[in-house]
Amino acid sequence: MPDFSIFTDYIDIYMEGFVNTIWASVIALIGSFVLGTVIAIFRISSVKPLRWIGTAYVEFIRNIPLLLVVFVFFYGLPSLGITLSGFVCGTLGLTVYTAAFIAEAIRAGIMSVPLGQSEAARSSGLTYGQTMWHVVLPQAIKIVIPPLSNQFINLVKNSSVLGVFAGFDLMYFGDQIASETYATFDTYIFVAVLYLIITLPLSYGALRLERKLARG
Repeated sequence: MPDFSIFTDYIDIYMEGFVNTIWASVIALIGSFVLGTVIAIFRISSVKPLRWIGTAYVEFIRNIPLLLVVFVFFYGLPSLGITLSGFVCGTLGLTVYTAAFIAEAIRAGIMSVPLGQSEAARSSGLTYGQTMWHVVLPQAIKIVIPPLSNQFINLVKNSSVLGVFAGFDLMYFGDQIASETYATFDTYIFVAVLYLIITLPLSYGALRLERKLARG
């Protein structure tokens, strides 16, 4: 049985990491969804330079480790005279990395929307942007709710990378508690439980939303 005194004695530290993990996840979730949607539109654009940019972004980011992306922000930006905290660098890296996967999911959704709907919208006088915003994207996002949900849950779990860069998240404070108490197993059991408190409601909510959209 885990030693619950580890949790009760350090509950303030656990809660600080818990809140910081939620903040990083929410910020990265919103940022990656917006950036991923833009990249997805670039990927299917008829303008070749935009299509090349979108393709290069997705292929490059998806094929390198998340840790390396955060390294670029944490160690690369100071060489340009820009110094950011571990929390900000970790959140930026998480946003940029997750956006590549979200872009592919949304692109697949866009491609699954019948072409006739876009043509009908354009023939009725809508611009390309209006067609995307009002006709194509709502249907595409509905179609890709399951993979998007998986990416959002992965994002929460990947937020543990902040612990490497003093991002003051759950993993960072878990490391601090473990090094102070030497109760490694007990410490990380409670860290895992706190991650589950975040991810399980997300998973359940995504399932409910998927079923609701399916009925609709």
